[in-house]
Amino acid sequence: MSSRIRVVVAKPGLDGHDRGAKVVARALRDAGMEVIYTGLHQTPEQIVETAIQEDADAIGLSVLSGAHMTLFRRVLELLAERDVADLVVFGGGIIPDADLPELERLGVAKIFTPGATTGSIVEWVRNNVGQPVVG
Repeated sequence: MSSRIRVVVAKPGLDGHDRGAKVVARALRDAGMEVIYTGLHQTPEQIVETAIQEDADAIGLSVLSGAHMTLFRRVLELLAERDVADLVVFGGGIIPDADLPELERLGVAKIFTPGATTGSIVEWVRNNVGQPVVG
């Protein structure tokens, strides 16, 4: 029995632009991963609940609204409250370089900024999101 990497791709907050998230979700799916796309306007609580219910290995957040510090922080806080330590959180969007060190300090594993290719995202997920234990 083999397991595939399971990724929740989410659009938190009020941002209504989801083309990039859909492109990334499709690229991950085409690369053989299981992808759960949550749709627009998700709360951090909804995203974390979905990731737990779906037994996801990672959460990919797409934030273009400028609320990235608040939204990433809240998702990470909720994961800690739920004692979910093995889930990788990564993301992308319009995020200033000056905010990247703080996001890393908070526990965001990787941020893909404009210009990142879907190939680089797929490769990073494959190399940094562990396969679930199969037993």
